[in-house]
Amino acid sequence: MDVVVGLDSGTTATKAVTAGTDGRVRDVASVAYPLLVPAPGRAELDAGRLTAAAVEALGEVAALARDRGDTVVAVSLSAAMHGLVPMDDEGSPLGPVVTWADDRAAQWAQALVADGRAADLHARTGTPVHAMSPLVKLSWERAEDATRVAGVPRWGGVKELVVAALCGGRHVLDRSCASATGLYDIRGGRWDEEAMSIAGVRPGQLGEVLPTTAVLPGLRSEVAAATGLPPGLPVVVGASDGVLANLGVGAVSSDVAAVSLGTSGAMRVVVPRPTVDAGRRLFCYALTDDAWVVGGAINNGGSVVRWAAQALAAGPGDADGPVGEAADDLDARLLEEAAAVPVGSSGLLCLPYLLGERAPWWRSGMRGAYLGLRREHRRPHLVRAAVEGVCQQLALVRDAFAATDVPVREVRATGGAVASPLWIRTLAAALDLPVRVADSPEGTGLGACLLGWHALGALPDLTAATALVAVHEPVLPDPDAVAVYRQLRPLVDRSTTALADVLTTLDALDDVPPTPT
Repeated sequence: MDVVVGLDSGTTATKAVTAGTDGRVRDVASVAYPLLVPAPGRAELDAGRLTAAAVEALGEVAALARDRGDTVVAVSLSAAMHGLVPMDDEGSPLGPVVTWADDRAAQWAQALVADGRAADLHARTGTPVHAMSPLVKLSWERAEDATRVAGVPRWGGVKELVVAALCGGRHVLDRSCASATGLYDIRGGRWDEEAMSIAGVRPGQLGEVLPTTAVLPGLRSEVAAATGLPPGLPVVVGASDGVLANLGVGAVSSDVAAVSLGTSGAMRVVVPRPTVDAGRRLFCYALTDDAWVVGGAINNGGSVVRWAAQALAAGPGDADGPVGEAADDLDARLLEEAAAVPVGSSGLLCLPYLLGERAPWWRSGMRGAYLGLRREHRRPHLVRAAVEGVCQQLALVRDAFAATDVPVREVRATGGAVASPLWIRTLAAALDLPVRVADSPEGTGLGACLLGWHALGALPDLTAATALVAVHEPVLPDPDAVAVYRQLRPLVDRSTTALADVLTTLDALDDVPPTPT
């Protein structure tokens, strides 16, 4: 079979998958690398390790395809959004990739909010003004060393790095990744003048923006030799990981939303034109010229249960809890315990901002909280309340869809957490929507494959992905649970709004050295 490789360069691993025009994943290879946290607030990737992983994963999946008798006809690229890396004139990195999770630029985001520029920037660029944004990261870098920012030959992200490593040549990226920088006017189709002025960069330092279906000259001879693929093999520039996850689960019409629920989470829906909600709660990123993805990402997903395993279930002297399969087993046991607790966790509310939070608040420095604790609450209540808190965050994103006249009738879900019956039932009830779980966990990589086939002309209409991608029978929302979550959700909104200053102040105080006694 002829196959396309979907090469997905993520925050902690690069995955390569192959799929034919039937939309079925055939082979998968994965190469992991660490997220580097050398100091509080920092979250970086070794840029050289990232590009080496792309070549390694591509070579591994190419070998699997050859063993199967398949022929690789193209590579299609997916990349994690919001990364920022300095590059030389040839595209080699001059430093680490500062990832979306890096929070050092928070005060510059707050300054743009305070001086009134954030709302218009969000409206034009589709990217919330938040520490994750390359616009905000560059404004922070500029405050640190304006001469350096102006002198770097190229500024880019994960996509520009991988394109340079695989193909060499021009400094290019796709419209999808550009639309996630906070520097790109999504309606005007150009780099935004005000955003560049704030960032302290010139258009020549930023990449040439191509359609997501653009086919690049092909693999460099050195990469071809390392991977066993032919030199000049077509490379589709592709898109960002979030929008490709929609395509990979077949959520490509405005009434079908995609939910990713792994360590973190997101809810997204495809619309025909750039759309930014009046409340500035949603992002808007390109999939193709005629398909745009609106949605919200949340920092906390399945990680809340892993935190519970470490904080509430670890034994004496074992503060970090178990790891590997033992940790997975403990997570499953905690979820089983929590499933026995009534819906609503006996009046316990969790604001699950253990890793801060993005949508719908887009405010750095948020911290988590439990509200309504009583002495009869036990560990299962705390775990269930955390699961419910995460699903309520996604429901707040869904509410923003409704306010933007985007009607959703079904959800297609992927990610490690949706394997749990408690997670999937809670998600369905909080959203008050049927939820179908995708058969394959490789939604983003499969989405890259399908976009690759579309670029090659073999998949004329991306909406065909809805029928191509296999999903399970829907989990329907329980009406009684729906009623409880509908009653509790305004309390999540109100309590977060009321406590936001307290939570962010606590976060700031944590950075202040203790006074000697």
